[in-house]
Amino acid sequence: MPLRSIGLSLRFVLPLALVLALFAYAIVPVIDGLTMRWFVRELDTRSQLLSNALQDPLIDYVPQNADRKINQLFDRAIKDDRLYALAFCDNAGKLLYRTVTFPEALGCRSPEAPNGIRHTVVNLANANLHVTESPVNTDAGPLGKLILVQDMSFIERRSADTRKYVIVLFAALAIIISLIAALVAHLSWRGWMSSVKNLLRGALVPAGHANMVPANRRREEPPPEMKPLEGDLRNLLYEINRERRSQDDTAYLWTPEKLRALLHEELAGDEVLVISNREPYSHVHGRQGIDVKRPASGLVTAVEPVMRACSGTWIAHGSGDADRETVDRDDRVPVPPANPSYTLRRVWMTQEEEQGYYYGFANEGLWPLCHIAHVRPVFRSSDWDAYVAINQRFADAVVKEARTDDPVVLVQDYHFALLPRMVRDALPKATIITFWHIPWPNPESFGICPWREELLEGLLGSTILGFHTQFHCKNFLETVDRYLESRIEHEVSTISYGGQLTKVEDYPISIAWPDNASLPPVAECRASVRAELGLPPNQLIGIGVDRLDYTKGIIERFQAVEKMLELHPDVIGRFTMVQIAAPTRSTLDEYQNFETRVKALVERINKRFGKPGYQPILLKAEHHGSDEVNRYYRAADVCLVTSLHDGMNLVAKEFIAARDDDRGVLILSQFTGAARELHEALIVNPYHIEQAAEAVHRAVTMPEIEQCERMRSMRDRVKDRNIYRWAGHMLLDAARLRQRERTMSKIRSHSRKSLRRVV
Repeated sequence: MPLRSIGLSLRFVLPLALVLALFAYAIVPVIDGLTMRWFVRELDTRSQLLSNALQDPLIDYVPQNADRKINQLFDRAIKDDRLYALAFCDNAGKLLYRTVTFPEALGCRSPEAPNGIRHTVVNLANANLHVTESPVNTDAGPLGKLILVQDMSFIERRSADTRKYVIVLFAALAIIISLIAALVAHLSWRGWMSSVKNLLRGALVPAGHANMVPANRRREEPPPEMKPLEGDLRNLLYEINRERRSQDDTAYLWTPEKLRALLHEELAGDEVLVISNREPYSHVHGRQGIDVKRPASGLVTAVEPVMRACSGTWIAHGSGDADRETVDRDDRVPVPPANPSYTLRRVWMTQEEEQGYYYGFANEGLWPLCHIAHVRPVFRSSDWDAYVAINQRFADAVVKEARTDDPVVLVQDYHFALLPRMVRDALPKATIITFWHIPWPNPESFGICPWREELLEGLLGSTILGFHTQFHCKNFLETVDRYLESRIEHEVSTISYGGQLTKVEDYPISIAWPDNASLPPVAECRASVRAELGLPPNQLIGIGVDRLDYTKGIIERFQAVEKMLELHPDVIGRFTMVQIAAPTRSTLDEYQNFETRVKALVERINKRFGKPGYQPILLKAEHHGSDEVNRYYRAADVCLVTSLHDGMNLVAKEFIAARDDDRGVLILSQFTGAARELHEALIVNPYHIEQAAEAVHRAVTMPEIEQCERMRSMRDRVKDRNIYRWAGHMLLDAARLRQRERTMSKIRSHSRKSLRRVV
């Protein structure tokens, strides 16, 4: 046992031993007193029984003056070890008969109360005697009294034995409890040290080196007793790490410039191709011509800044009604429109293909399959056929756009689970990084899919397969282990399948840290937003920004607001929940039904708590641009992110980035990946309506100083762990694997040449 563990054990054992010793010291006299009273009561009972047994013979013998018979009676009686002596006194107090053992000093004792039984304890010659005086009565009247003397030395012996047993018992208890305490202290010490080490691994691993930590040694959930300390310890480690990094240099501060340098230094300027379903910019016909729009997508928000830094090619579905009019003959268009920095390559599909591939298999099948949101996934063979065809079309586009035979291909999300294997077959030397932006379910849930093996085989065409959290990585490894014949190395988190190695890693996604200088001041945003909504200047505002999707917990969020108003009626009229909900996948029945339920719930709550000039919930079911959303972020007092199941959820990080005033409170679902990073948020279980309601009330009544402390800590973390860090980690891992493959290729080539020379 380590010395520190022994010292920790002694801290438990010594006070415990001292308390037990003091308790034993105090309890022994109490036990002695109790023992004495119990035995005296027993002697009283024995004396009464003996007196009753001797009454009748004495009534016969005393009037006859039968001295011999009385003496014989007394001698037989004192053969009992405890009965020390007997005597008989007449009514005048004269001692008539006694045994030879009867102490003369006792005499006839007290003549008073001759008709009552008297019990006393007498100390003679350092010996304790129990004396009982019992009257002997006849029909004619009192005859005298019988005196019984019993030896109490056996009580002293038993008391001494009892004291010894008590001391031995307490000593044994002290030893046993001390051993248990020492064992618990030792195990606790090991558990605490393990938790601290996990926190250290998660907080102090340098950027780009997370893959060097074996999978079985990565951070796990801390034990419950460490939960209260986890946030404080994490913040302390984070601050120490920041200070150390700032003292060294700025190498750990991820910026677009550093990402570009990484591509040139580590990847030697290799080309980067991004594949996603949703395009970063779409062209649509407007009133004054063709307008450019950015879709409401967390994926686009995350990946688009990376492409600006990489200057590569983004391959996506051209969904805008003016997209075909803006591309060249190769279906390419430079973006962003104002300052082009990369190329957008559009892929086309018919309405029927989009219905089967996107709305069908991807969003009626895979989306509910991977999100535990209690919606049954739907799988159709026609949808699967469309999914396979579109994946192949995008794979063909990748091959066509690649200028070399070993590009870096970044495949985004669940729409392209088959594409990595297709690209691998066409470009065996390519480095394929697939990032799964949504959760990965457990093996039992994924087993529902009729084409589970095909999906897994497609994903295992990746060189690197990324998820938001280690928990999702673990689920994927277990799923592959369940359904495919493969070799899984948990130590290094790799899967060997069909002669191909796939590295499975967690890369928590983030956002590009914004420059808020172009935004109006927070005070101006607060005033203008309240004026636009017709709210008083001091109105408390909650903000929710989501697609109108059943996984986002919008209904549970509104129910929490309703419960908060019910439990705290003083807030009615002072708090308004503003929900920005961009419509999505509105052609699907499940989403249509969900939108109907949301609107019905809003109407019911507003009818219940609303009054002239006041509605507790304002539902804005329409698309809002990023600048408009940021105005609402800066104007709100609290942001609610209550997803029922989510990969990361970037709304939480966008809200934090917008609050350069260090104010505002974030309420965050425990079922988001962001909850594993943003510990200063109010973490809630969205299914627990009362808990979420109390969190809303706590948020709107939180003192500004507490808001400031929480927000500053989260802002520092999001700023450092930005989108460039996310991309940099993946690309660094890709660079290492590419370098290793090139080295092995040179070794193999050299070996073949050497073999030919020998031959």
